[in-house]
Amino acid sequence: MDKKTGLTLFDKIWNRHVVQVIPDGPAQLYIDRLYCHEVTSPQAFDGLRLRGLRCFRPERIYCMPDHNTPTHDQDKPIEDPVSRRQVETLERNAREFGLTLYGMMSPSNGIIHVVGPEKGLSLPGMTIVCGDSHTSTHGAMGAVAFGIGTSEVEMVLASQCILQQKPKSMRITINGKLGVGVTAKDVALFLMSRLTTSGATGFFVEYAGEVVRSLSMEGRLTLCNLSIEMGARGGFIAPDDVTFAYLKGREFAPKGESWEKAVDYWRTLKSDDNAEFDKEVSFDAADIEPRITYGTNPGMGIGIDEAIPAVAGEEKALRYMGFEAGQKLLGTKVDYVFLGACTNGRIEDFRAFASIVRGRKKAATVTAWLVPGSWAVESQIRKEGLDRVLEASGFEIRQPGCSACLAMNDDKVPPGKLCVSTSNRNFEGRQGPGARTVLASPLVAAAAAVTGVITDPRLFL
Repeated sequence: MDKKTGLTLFDKIWNRHVVQVIPDGPAQLYIDRLYCHEVTSPQAFDGLRLRGLRCFRPERIYCMPDHNTPTHDQDKPIEDPVSRRQVETLERNAREFGLTLYGMMSPSNGIIHVVGPEKGLSLPGMTIVCGDSHTSTHGAMGAVAFGIGTSEVEMVLASQCILQQKPKSMRITINGKLGVGVTAKDVALFLMSRLTTSGATGFFVEYAGEVVRSLSMEGRLTLCNLSIEMGARGGFIAPDDVTFAYLKGREFAPKGESWEKAVDYWRTLKSDDNAEFDKEVSFDAADIEPRITYGTNPGMGIGIDEAIPAVAGEEKALRYMGFEAGQKLLGTKVDYVFLGACTNGRIEDFRAFASIVRGRKKAATVTAWLVPGSWAVESQIRKEGLDRVLEASGFEIRQPGCSACLAMNDDKVPPGKLCVSTSNRNFEGRQGPGARTVLASPLVAAAAAVTGVITDPRLFL
């Protein structure tokens, strides 16, 4: 008799949330948490009004402006009329439908994918959605988290459920020990270069192995954030003692006996030893070094001391970037440096950046935007004295928001200028019309900020 095949972690969470399966169709999946920001939700709320509906479970829905918020003078009206209207519309919708809103200048405000985990709103075993592709970030908590479209946001508002085809399962295992100066961002950029930006299409990715277990929660959040850039539906990590230590005592995490019961359940959230995945791939940490991108998608990346490869079909991207095959990017002049976004706007990222710039001065030719992912991160920066370290080196800490991750607020990189960015995408015009983006870790960004050129951060470590 054949031994029964075990369940993957994805199976366990998915099965627990299936309300019903439509024959030859999708599953009706219950959603534990819906996050709404100002960009993708207005039409969804209008849809409820047209149908005369209210939100089915308003206590499970949290609203927060982040994409359009300026990173300066947030106590004043937003100057850009489009951004102001979007933020005001979210505020009005939250009031009308009785939803929790963390508005601008609220101490709970920030980038929604930073605030959710740090407040304990995102918990292991949950299903979490938002009208934003980088909702995969919350998978670091051991949750099934993914981005959805506007019509699907309306569906969840109205029913707290969504219709979804079950994705296939992939496990990516990375074993070994990361070298000096190699971060979770480098791991993600490495995976994208090896698997390409479509290599995980149709899959939900579970990250495993010694490297993943060694990552802090901030590192795990960065890794899961970038799952979508491989084409994955989402990415997650089985919760463990690192997860539990991070969550304990947070505002919305269980307390007292409820905490103990929750942890007992969370410890069951792992793939069975005999679970079968639709695809498995493995990598060695020894092959990963600090990395940068050279093109116009996140998969076009190299080790920081490597030369740009000659790849058929990448000629247009290289022309846009002003680079050529065979060129090394070390020593390339940098105009802008951006530290922040839902990818690298957490306290650990600011600690890393400060570790490089401490005792050094910002290059006079570089414009640097250092943007915390939330007011809680900003407060921690000041509590640890990192603000004094950064300011002594010539850097200014801005107010929280998505900032220069995307050109939807004031922080736009001018045409032709080169930005070393800790964000998640380097598409043409992503940071502003004509802007050129090199994706990198906070350590690489800091090294560029003090030298004025692309520099291997290991020289400073």
